[in-house]
Amino acid sequence: MTGVAAVEGAPAGGAGPPVDEVATAVYTVPTDSPEADGTLSWDATTLVVAHVRSGTTGGLGYTYGAPATAHVIDEQLAGVVTGRGALDVPAANEAMSRAVRNAGRPGLVAGALSAVDTALWDLKARLLGVPLVRLLGAAAGAVPVYGSGGFTTYGEQAQDRQLREWVAEQGIPRVKIKIGESWGAAEDRDRRRIGLARRSIGDAAELYVDANGAYTRKQAIRLGGRLADHGVTWFEEPVSSDDLAGLAQVRAAVGADVAAGEYGYALPYFWHLLAAQAVDCVQADITRCGGLTVWLRIAALAQAAGLAISGHCAPHLHAHAAAAVPNLRHLEWFHDHVRIENRLFDGVLDPAGGSVRPGADGAPGHGLSLRARAAEPYRVG
Repeated sequence: MTGVAAVEGAPAGGAGPPVDEVATAVYTVPTDSPEADGTLSWDATTLVVAHVRSGTTGGLGYTYGAPATAHVIDEQLAGVVTGRGALDVPAANEAMSRAVRNAGRPGLVAGALSAVDTALWDLKARLLGVPLVRLLGAAAGAVPVYGSGGFTTYGEQAQDRQLREWVAEQGIPRVKIKIGESWGAAEDRDRRRIGLARRSIGDAAELYVDANGAYTRKQAIRLGGRLADHGVTWFEEPVSSDDLAGLAQVRAAVGADVAAGEYGYALPYFWHLLAAQAVDCVQADITRCGGLTVWLRIAALAQAAGLAISGHCAPHLHAHAAAAVPNLRHLEWFHDHVRIENRLFDGVLDPAGGSVRPGADGAPGHGLSLRARAAEPYRVG
């Protein structure tokens, strides 16, 4: 896909040199085995990359979503960003948000905006020659992570092998499996898999579960007792993340912390989530919520409510932002995205011991660079 260069009459000014170009590329990577959660199954994952350039310096951002996301960047956002001052990222974010009013902000459009926003933050840090976490200001040197996978398509051996690799081999002391198989129709198997997961990781590690909104309210509450039996401390999306009253009802009835927010596409959603007292921990996805600009605002909202924030998926893109907020709980080390990011990027992080240290090597920006030769076989279009 071609980049969109600056055009006559594009908005100019702002701090620092202008953004000269915005370009996109799409990569679809097959999974290493069939994957599914409570409400969806897939055999490939698509990465949409946004490249921004000012002079000879480039910035990179991305989102996970449909290939059409790239068309939104090319046709709706590139012209808005090109010519603007590269250091004024919040101004560019606001301009993009206003530009997509009629296109519809939630969903695919939000992913496109998020990818460009994150690329602009990377560009700014590279222009200034500092790691992104130094530009933002670090609240902590290390970012805790949790192993995430345990797909409902896994048999007992595959689940056991993955969990043991995280806990015993990499020293990650917290892990999560998917439950809610077939929209909650396989509850007996869910219960059995939770028990097997606890057996795999032993008593010392934390065990989390994610239903991806598969259960009804009463079903999720009934399952709460079984979660307590196995020491499960995190119950993610027990019901739909759109059912704020239902999340609050489940939260009041179960001992595990209830979490949601990965499908929040704009800041107001998170205000409503908090106002409904629906969660014990706010999840936000930098590749969906509006990029790093909005992710930091969500973290501040959560802190004001006395809650922690957890970064959802895309771990290498979240790491610097996660290190910059004082109320971080952890970052999701999601199997599918980790595998793709390790394959396609240089500058990836090591989760050994259960945490990562973004910016420790002093590389500017978020430190990621696309390995063009490795990525090319997966390129779409």
